[in-house]
Amino acid sequence: MSELLVIIQIAGRRCALGAHDVKSVIELGSITPVPRTPDFVAGITALRSQSLTVIDCRSALGFDTAQWPTDDRAAVVACGGHSYALMVDGIEDITTAAGVPGQIPGGFGPEWSRIATGMIETMTGPALLIDLAALIAGPESPRGDIEVAA
Repeated sequence: MSELLVIIQIAGRRCALGAHDVKSVIELGSITPVPRTPDFVAGITALRSQSLTVIDCRSALGFDTAQWPTDDRAAVVACGGHSYALMVDGIEDITTAAGVPGQIPGGFGPEWSRIATGMIETMTGPALLIDLAALIAGPESPRGDIEVAA
């Protein structure tokens, strides 16, 4: 397998998204809160006259958002016909998968098991391969349910 992956940090852990799912990486400017949205929706921001729903990935996993520093950059993804900016701890690099995803021995807890499809070895080290739809759905949703668009 030689799939390109975007390596990001969420809640202090190396994670991988398929590069075909990441449309761009942006500097997060102002984020406008949206009333009556789930806590993991930080608000909306604009990118070239397009609105993006900003997802705080740590909160979407059920973690305390203040525990880790946040990068000013976000990964822009499209899922379920909507565009999202994923607010993460950091965006590391683009790399190549060096194998196929494997099982996660012992797991990483219920937060991670909901969104991780396996551990994947990359050219820069191991990372959790993330189910994008499950991440965007937030902490209360089972894998694959998307009802977030602001």
